Amino acid sequence: MATADPHSLTTWMSVLVDYVRSGEPDLTNRQMALLLLVYLKPGPHTVRGLARSLNVSKPVVTRALNRLGALGYLRRQRDDADKRNIFVARTSEGADFLEEFGHFIGDGALAPGHAAGHGSPRAFA
Repeated sequence: MATADPHSLTTWMSVLVDYVRSGEPDLTNRQMALLLLVYLKPGPHTVRGLARSLNVSKPVVTRALNRLGALGYLRRQRDDADKRNIFVARTSEGADFLEEFGHFIGDGALAPGHAAGHGSPRAFA
């Protein structure tokens, strides 16, 4: 069995502890994965496509999207060309949240042996 890099786990623990202490909304791993997929992968994004990417059912994505939508991090948007289609769209609130979360990761990566600064934080907008 492969052994996990203890430094990576310590860094991830530090990121999560800082995030929990920040008072930001508590997101599940699925919600965070969905949010990151929409912001980091080219769209357009649909519930069906996101479910396929995460290997989960459409209702799982819908529940996560409901929560992320209530927080203002993502929104549903009708396709102008075909009103039956609904796309999952980014928001400025979601971009701001991920920029802040990126700072937690960047700060955690400042530990010895890790380089900070993995691109522009405004890349989410």
